[in-house]
Amino acid sequence: MSPVHHQPDRRSPLVFEMHELARQAGTMKQVTTTVPAPADLGNEVIGVPQDSDIELDLRFEAVTEGVLVTGTATVQLRGQCARCLDDIEDEESFDVQELYFYPGREIEDDEAQIVEEMIDLDEALRDAVVLELPFTPLCEEDCLGLCPQCGFNRNDDPDHTHEQQIDPRWSKLSGLTGDTQD
Repeated sequence: MSPVHHQPDRRSPLVFEMHELARQAGTMKQVTTTVPAPADLGNEVIGVPQDSDIELDLRFEAVTEGVLVTGTATVQLRGQCARCLDDIEDEESFDVQELYFYPGREIEDDEAQIVEEMIDLDEALRDAVVLELPFTPLCEEDCLGLCPQCGFNRNDDPDHTHEQQIDPRWSKLSGLTGDTQD
């Protein structure tokens, strides 16, 4: 069963024309460009801010079945550390690789197709970036996180401690021995 493919929006900066490849295996074109990031390129805790710059360095190569797109996408990441809740800002490069099949061929649901000699990189870019984002992003690999008692950021003072608290249910018994530490 062939999936229904939407008509690419020619105005989108992630849509590229393939006319010059002329469906001749071995022809290729190199594209280096900067495009604005689409909305929702990330997950709940880290992602690419909408309309921030994405630097694309791509190679479109005609092969027998279609066009093979390979290259990198360099993005700005913003999010929150999963341990200490500090803001994270970073630049990261992701590998993009997708084979777009020529029309008329039976393809699977997860395969991409060239529509009217155009390739829409939106889904391939999302796959390359979102699937590689960390599930629990950290500001530093050895982040100490927050103190579970008071919420103090332990990265600011690794020796942060609290005096041992007596369980309120046993506080009346501590007076029997005169020792409040046990």
